[in-house]
Amino acid sequence: MSTRQRLCLLSGEYPPRPGGVGDYTHQLALALRGRGHEVAVLTIQDGHLVSCAPPPGAPSEAEFAHPVPGARPGLDWSPRCWPAVIAAIDGLRPTWLHIQYQTGAYAMRPGVNLLPWRLRSLPARPRIAVTFHDLLRPYLFPKAGPVRGWVNRRLAVDADTVVATNDADAAELRRTLPAARPPVVIPIGSNIVVSPPHPYSRAAWRERAGASPGELLVAYFGLLSPSKGADLLVEALALLKRPWRLLIIGGAATAPQDQAYAAALRARIDALGLASRTSTTGHVAAAEVSAWLLAADCVALPFTDGASFRRGSLLAALAHGCPVITTEPPDSVTRGMLTDTAVLVPPGDRAALLAALERLATDGALRATLAAAGPTLTARFSWEMIAAQHEALYNTPAPIRGHP
Repeated sequence: MSTRQRLCLLSGEYPPRPGGVGDYTHQLALALRGRGHEVAVLTIQDGHLVSCAPPPGAPSEAEFAHPVPGARPGLDWSPRCWPAVIAAIDGLRPTWLHIQYQTGAYAMRPGVNLLPWRLRSLPARPRIAVTFHDLLRPYLFPKAGPVRGWVNRRLAVDADTVVATNDADAAELRRTLPAARPPVVIPIGSNIVVSPPHPYSRAAWRERAGASPGELLVAYFGLLSPSKGADLLVEALALLKRPWRLLIIGGAATAPQDQAYAAALRARIDALGLASRTSTTGHVAAAEVSAWLLAADCVALPFTDGASFRRGSLLAALAHGCPVITTEPPDSVTRGMLTDTAVLVPPGDRAALLAALERLATDGALRATLAAAGPTLTARFSWEMIAAQHEALYNTPAPIRGHP
């Protein structure tokens, strides 16, 4: 029988700030609350550490954020945030602190990497879990070298439990963790529920996107950053002879390097004369994202590092029954799962991406097959199942102090 837990999730981003890890954390909090657990989320908004949780008696979807009492303003994710986080934990008294870690979400600051080490010196503390949403190393400072990897290793080693979102990351983390404490694999789910605004008309949303009945409406979903390959997609579309229109669902991320990338992408679109055939939604509500995905003929996600189930945008596209073009995964397990569910192309291969776009534009039977396969695959990644796996993790007995 499951024990009701008091949980605190720590995330570098959270709605209304855009970002996949924030959306994931929100969905996870809702799913855990739905199973009877008490859940609060700590994040920094406008320099203030805030706690996000539903007001008493409100529906689980209703959130409010209130500053942590006594926390100083002007905070970032450097070690300066530690006193505020410790004060929040003292007030919330959770049984578990679960850090949702992605380097970019914490603006490359190392404060959260060393937070479990800092908390271990306290006389009473919650058990600590860390989910690695990616394994990228923080920047820190010029010529940091091995120190960048060291702070990620400290985050993993000083936590009580480490969670990976896919088998490839788990294999990498095993090289860091003690053999007696391997990572737990819990996949992510789609952050976008298939729930467009009511009433929904696909033809009307296609018209809003500027797509004529005979045009291939290609969607790209996600924040614009170099690893997601939107620039390669634009270059391939420039060579596609069939009528098409590109819909970018999302926009620039908040990191300076991502904003520079988005500006360069817009300049390239203009230089190629494609501005009249390209639309960008900017950050929009989940229901509107759902509507755009359902309106698209295909979704192209040419990740530079290969497709992975750590990508919420990929799962969202598949869950909506969108025919997907994406890049070949680096691991055989994911590749096998996607082989009959998406059109796979080598990373960075513009010619292959162009050929895949041409193929989907002309093969209606293939589009129908992929549209049916996507939701079947993503049924394995339901939030109910993900919450149950977290529940099992939180219910594991605590080890004796001093042992891994």
